[in-house]
Parts: sequence; C-alpha cells; structure tokens
Amino acid sequence: MKIDAHKISQEQLIQTSELLKGEYADSMGEFNFAIEKLMEPENIIQGEIEIDMDNGNSKKFSAYRVQHNNSRGPYKGGIRFHQEVSLPEVKALSTWMTWKCAVTGIPYGGGKGGVAVNPQELSKKELQRLSRAYVQFIAPEIGAWKDIPAPDVNTNSQIMAWMVDEFQLWLDKQGYIQENPLAAFTGKPILLGGSQGRGEATGYGGVVILEELAKKKNWKPSEITIAIQGFGNVGYWFAYHAYQKGYKIVAISDSKGTVYSDRDGINPTEALKSKKENGSLCEFSKKYKRITNEELLELPVTILAPSALEGVITEKNAENIKAEAIIEMANGPIDIIADKILSEKGILVVPDILANAGGVTVSYFEWVQNLYGYQWNRDEVISKLTPLMQEGFSNMWELINHYKVTGRIATYSYAVKKVIDAIILRGRV
Repeated sequence: MKIDAHKISQEQLIQTSELLKGEYADSMGEFNFAIEKLMEPENIIQGEIEIDMDNGNSKKFSAYRVQHNNSRGPYKGGIRFHQEVSLPEVKALSTWMTWKCAVTGIPYGGGKGGVAVNPQELSKKELQRLSRAYVQFIAPEIGAWKDIPAPDVNTNSQIMAWMVDEFQLWLDKQGYIQENPLAAFTGKPILLGGSQGRGEATGYGGVVILEELAKKKNWKPSEITIAIQGFGNVGYWFAYHAYQKGYKIVAISDSKGTVYSDRDGINPTEALKSKKENGSLCEFSKKYKRITNEELLELPVTILAPSALEGVITEKNAENIKAEAIIEMANGPIDIIADKILSEKGILVVPDILANAGGVTVSYFEWVQNLYGYQWNRDEVISKLTPLMQEGFSNMWELINHYKVTGRIATYSYAVKKVIDAIILRGRV
C-alpha cells in the first residue's frame, strides 16, 4: 500500500506545534488557527489534460497543482512527471516546500504540481504536447508574483523551456502584461533566463550541510563513508561535490543497478559517464560488488543520503539502518514510524526541508535575475547559496540542543514559526 505522504506532513506539523505552543502563550487562539490553516493547502487545481498521441489517438492524464501557503511570498515548487503522482503526494510536497523556503529565508510559500504519466513511454513530441497542455491547465493560477513552477522528478530545463514558451503565448492571447514572463518559471535553460549553477544546486547544498555536520562531529573527510541511494541529478551532484572534497563514496544506485566498493570508493564522474553510455549503472556495477537497493540502505556507513523518491525507509527496515547520520536529499524518504525508530537508535537525520533546499534557493536567485534582467556567473550563485545553507544548519543545530529534539523537529520548529508569524502579521487569523 502506498504511503500517504500528506498524512506524514500533517503529523510532522502536529509534532512541531506541540513544541511551539510555549512561544505563543499570549496568543494561543491565533496560533491554533494558524496551525489549522496550515494542515491543508490553500488551493488545489486538479483535473485531466488531454493530448494527441503520435498514432493519431488522444490520451488523458491526471494533473495537479497544489498551492499550500503564500503568507511569506508567491507559491513555489516543482512539477513532476511520474506514473505514481497523486493528490496526497502533491499536497505533502507543497507543504514541505512551504517549510523549505522558510528554512533558508527565501520569500516564497510552498506549491507543487505533477502529472500521472510515465514520460519514458512518450516520444519527444508527445512530451512537448503534454508540457504545453499542463501549462494551459494551470496558466490562470501561476505567474511571476503568484506561483512559480520549476523542474522536479522526470522534468528538466527543456520541459521548462516548453512550459515558459506556452505560458508566454497564453499571456499574449489574454492581453496580460507581466514584468518578464521568464520569471514565471525557474530551472530554465541558460539561454532562456536560467541561472548558472542551478543544475548542481541541490546536490551542492547537501554537501554544504555535510561539511557543517563534519565540523560539528570533528570528522575528517577521508574517514567518512557515504552511501547514496538514487543517482539522478541530485544524487550525482551530491556525490560529485562530496568526492571533490575528499569524502569516500562507497555505494551508489539507480533504479536498475547498485554499485558498492568499500575498499577504493567510487568516482562519481566515471559512474555518470557509464550511466550515460549504457542507460543505467548496471554495466558500471560489473566492476564492483553488486548489492540490492535495499542492502545499500542498510550499509554500515557514516552517511546515508537517500536521493530518490519518498518512503524508502519505513518501520520494516529502520531497525536495520546502520548509518551514523542521514542527509535527506530526497523529499520525504523516511516515514513517521521509521523516524521515531532512527531517533531511538541515536541516528541524526538532517531533514529534507534543509538538506535539499539548495535547489529552491537557487531557483529564487534565478527569479531575482529574471526580474532584474541580468545574470550572475556560477561562482556568484554558489557564493550566495553557501551562507544560506550554513545558516540553516546552524539554526537546526542550535534548536536541537535547546529543545533536546531531533534534527527534523528542530528544523520544522524554526520554519513553521516563521510561517505562523507571517500569517499573524498579515492578520489572516
């Protein structure tokens, strides 16, 4: 049975609210109203989109855009194309985006979207038709100052290029004037207003968190072993930057193969080259010990970095996790029961809303560049991202020690309080 991610996000909010009650002793009515408001998204756009297939037939797909909260700024969040996209999943992801934006201080609220489709089964022309149809579906509800979509699972800069073009065509037909239509989407190609460093931002941001954790633990990079579940864009860049800084990558995996090398470690660049040449890590794994994806999660490593889809660590395997710490590069990879088990085992979890916030932070930088009509170079982008990730980690670490709670609850308490305060300041209670 598929995990209800939305219920997980609600339970996390309830746990956090219990911790924050003492901060609002003189305004409990407003606090309780804000928490109730944050339990559900503000807007849900759902329905079916229909496209013409190459064979002459038409086909319908379930489509969603969920806008959780905009008290701190426009809604912000990715669009995923995946066969298991569902409303509960998108509601959860939009909620997590609200907290993620608050963690690094960027002025956005949370949103998320998706289409229930396996994009591998579509031709390039069909994929473009689907992308444009989705924009037609959500166009009245998005914009540079309203809701700014971005890439997510199985979407990329090319898809964002199609989408922003369709949105600009839609605006022209409606007679709307915006500051810059390009600012309505992020994660675009560089030629269409994309930001330098955006592709590596999520993985790089995770490594900034890794570096800060290593400082707190007095770890030496050469002595740290890392297992990375998921070797897409996020997993690769996390592996690449960790490897460049001297950390030992002992295991990586994609949906078709897992590579394990506890002796010499793995060069992520070589692994990516093989994956591009062969379509997966299967061929590359022949040079190393082959294990299952499940076994990777249970390796006795210093750091485990789940970097694929949600719900991979559950009550069924949590007891077997041996990592000293987990850096959640995927959204929602650990369920509620597993989270409690890991805490009891003394395993520190750096939650997704902090660990993978580098992507949305650089998306914010892209939006700013589009609004102002100029572009920063890669080093400028990275120099702006690094201190925001460091500050987010510092806030988490301080609250872990202050409240004696898990990394997740500490991070949530910081983020949720900022959103509640914005709701109260606006008088939405």
